[in-house]
Amino acid sequence: MLTETKSWALRPASPFDLLTVNGLIESAIQTWEVPARVKRLCVPLYRYSEHDLDCLDLVVAEAERIGIVGAAAWEEADPGDAPAGHSALLLHGIYVAPDQHRKGIGTRLFEAGEMAASLHGFDGVLVKAQRGAGEFFRALGLERVPVQDCSRDYPHRFWKSLKGL
Repeated sequence: MLTETKSWALRPASPFDLLTVNGLIESAIQTWEVPARVKRLCVPLYRYSEHDLDCLDLVVAEAERIGIVGAAAWEEADPGDAPAGHSALLLHGIYVAPDQHRKGIGTRLFEAGEMAASLHGFDGVLVKAQRGAGEFFRALGLERVPVQDCSRDYPHRFWKSLKGL
């Protein structure tokens, strides 16, 4: 998959991209509206390793003279996380370099995830978003998934059905 848009293209990530992707993720996390301690503690949890490439799909947006400016990862969702009776692709995250926001990169990465979900026969796309990302995902047509069990359900889940598309 190589998709060109404006001055950047989407492609599958390789093990050689992981250092850059992890740096991008760290810079994206630094823009979150959470305490500095939370940012520091969560950065290692969001890093990808070569082993992760065996378990999920990682796609990067790469600009010609800049390099990697965005990344997204996904895999099949646990059936207990998806809305009842539905299969889902779980979008782990969309990360865009802070200086590249509002250029369509995040939207295009999400659309690549939607396409992957459709190609694999999933009913929809599920996102466990960072608290401040709700507006972005609602603008893409996702709906908030109600919390059924506070002890288990992630509070910022969003769902987009692919039925009828």
